[in-house]
Amino acid sequence: MLRRYLPSVVKTNGNSSVEIVVADNGSTDDSLRILHDEFPDVKTIVLDKNYGFAEGYNRAINQIDSEYVVLLNSDVEVTERWLNTLLDYMDAHSEVAAVQPKILSWLRKDHFEHAGAAGGYLNILGYPYCRGRNFRGVEQDNGQYDDIVEVDWTSGACMCVRTKVYKEVGGLDAAFFAHMEEIDLCWRIRRAGWKLMCVPQSVVYHLGGGALSYDNPRKTYLNFRNNLLMIRKNKRWPWAVLFCRFFLDYVAACYFLILGNVGSAKAVVEARKDYHNMAKNY
Repeated sequence: MLRRYLPSVVKTNGNSSVEIVVADNGSTDDSLRILHDEFPDVKTIVLDKNYGFAEGYNRAINQIDSEYVVLLNSDVEVTERWLNTLLDYMDAHSEVAAVQPKILSWLRKDHFEHAGAAGGYLNILGYPYCRGRNFRGVEQDNGQYDDIVEVDWTSGACMCVRTKVYKEVGGLDAAFFAHMEEIDLCWRIRRAGWKLMCVPQSVVYHLGGGALSYDNPRKTYLNFRNNLLMIRKNKRWPWAVLFCRFFLDYVAACYFLILGNVGSAKAVVEARKDYHNMAKNY
């Protein structure tokens, strides 16, 4: 991932006021040696263990003093002026706390990528969706979402956020570990009165599932558990929605069983059990 994607970030960084930082979240492979030998100009923050996507970012960002910070996955290839476009928009719109680019698939570069696509929204039941994405399917990019729009959430795959706002609302929820954590963060940012935008004139390509494949039951577990926690934390009068979700989640578990995906079916049941154990903390 580092050898494939980090060079594009280094190559497109023509701004002397921008610093590239790699946070090593307790890696057990050869990442640190590769960073030292092949990317000597890239700053590295070494964490003592794997704190997960959420707390890993929190600990890294606490060591950074800048007006903006970009959360960028390790499986993202960026394009020319991707960052300047985002920063220019943020500089010109003081009411905006965070922006995301258009996120296309690295595997099919004329299609949107699942994690963020052209801007994220939440429906009445708390399910996230995107422009350019329907359930597991994604649309081909024909410029149909090239307008700058306000969104409910910006993707953690590539999100430029005001550092002060990030810290003021508490950063990413460490208890989430990974998945849905950026949607929860964005919900809290909007509750604090800020706007979130998708600026599709900036383009990046995301592999997706680089750290955890889409069919992995662990991903299913985290998505279902954290979605329920997010609703409980942020939605005004959440009980009606959570009541509906009780039935819908078990419908989803049955659907996984019909498909023969026993691991994901068990993951949904485990997610609901752990949600109830964690809910008292919110």
